[in-house]
Amino acid sequence: MELPRILLTAPGSADGKTTVTCGILQALVNRGQTVSSFKCGPDYVDPMFHSKIIGTKAGNLDPFMMTEPVIRHLLCKNSSRHGVAVIEGVMGYYDGLGGNTAKASTYSVAKATQTPVVLIVNGKGMSTSIVPLIQGFLQYKKDSAIKGVILNRISPMMYPRLKTLIETQLPVTVYGYLPFMEACVLESRSLGLIPANELPEIETQLRRLAKQMEKTIDIDGLLALAGTARPITDTYTLPVYTPAEKEPVNIGIAKDAAFCFYYRDNLELLTALGANLIPFSPMHDPFLPKDLHGLLLGGGYAGLFANALSQNQTMRQSIYRAVTHGLPCVAEGSGFSYLHRTITNTHGEPKAMAGVFPEEIQTAEHLQNFGYFALTANRDALLLKQGESLPVHEFHYQYSGNDGNACLAVKPTGGQAHTCIHGSGTLWAGFPHLHFYAYPAAAQRLVQACRNHAKNRK
Repeated sequence: MELPRILLTAPGSADGKTTVTCGILQALVNRGQTVSSFKCGPDYVDPMFHSKIIGTKAGNLDPFMMTEPVIRHLLCKNSSRHGVAVIEGVMGYYDGLGGNTAKASTYSVAKATQTPVVLIVNGKGMSTSIVPLIQGFLQYKKDSAIKGVILNRISPMMYPRLKTLIETQLPVTVYGYLPFMEACVLESRSLGLIPANELPEIETQLRRLAKQMEKTIDIDGLLALAGTARPITDTYTLPVYTPAEKEPVNIGIAKDAAFCFYYRDNLELLTALGANLIPFSPMHDPFLPKDLHGLLLGGGYAGLFANALSQNQTMRQSIYRAVTHGLPCVAEGSGFSYLHRTITNTHGEPKAMAGVFPEEIQTAEHLQNFGYFALTANRDALLLKQGESLPVHEFHYQYSGNDGNACLAVKPTGGQAHTCIHGSGTLWAGFPHLHFYAYPAAAQRLVQACRNHAKNRK
């Protein structure tokens, strides 16, 4: 498959990857380009910004939760109708598992997809020192794939000097710069950037960014670089079989400001298996949709919106009845928190939730069980059979009095372990987030459980 593509990365977090990526995406869209976009790693929020710009869902390419063939497959699948693909990195370019390896890093995505890389360098407070910084990234791996540089947060006066300095001493092209734009700073909170749909000025900010990009970034040069990418081969075959039953099943999916963390490919796979996904809002709708055969409660910001969730008593009761009466349910992150008796809000006040689990959810000052884990089932549950494993990711400040014990989560480096997941034949609830392409049989089992529930109701 011929697919022009570039990957935008940086030496570290907070160097401006998302700001620069969003500006470039908006500039490409303004030019009439058809664009697909991707985020490396398990990020949910940055793809929301991409989607706001390109008008379609952005995808994730996660080198821990996906094999290289799967990464190439999802890149091809989600780019088949687009002219250029833009991939945004995560953390620093070589930052991988355990803090001491490049495994599962942005570099490994670039390597798996053979994508030309542009390094976004925060030049604030730097001059000549920027050269050895870039040189180190070029030389750390012989196959770094870094072909270009964009300078962020530097002045128009400094740019010509730095461009000449870099290009005369290093084998890279400087594709422009972005000055500091206070009005375009993307706001953050505990789990990263504030989602695009909560920022009333985001469209104005993106237009300003794109206008600046056209002035100071060589968009034509970046497109030419994307065009140098080699053809990519998709050899992956999805190991999921079409069920004999053709009748679709209705799965309610919680979607509002409190529940917004979903992987695009997870939802598309469920749809391909016969799921009819019906969105509803635990914050605003009085009851669950009618005739559901399953339930998805995704991650998000249940703690932040605890007051509104608690005030919707009829919805809490509706979900309690559905889950306790055997409606197949997958609850991740905030979805898991919502199923507890209470959640402590931002003022430290306990607020009533669905009450499926009798424990309380508290909020800690530090991240809890942060990072990647290998999850192995201690017993049969909705998504896994005893002894089966899949890779997962955790990123949360909340903690429960009972994380469950259906699975054991083990760090891929260091060996730290904890039990987690409340699991049964119809329930999968816990803080870990999973990607169905890590183990497609899990998606198939969820849909089959929903079909079984539909049959039992007849």
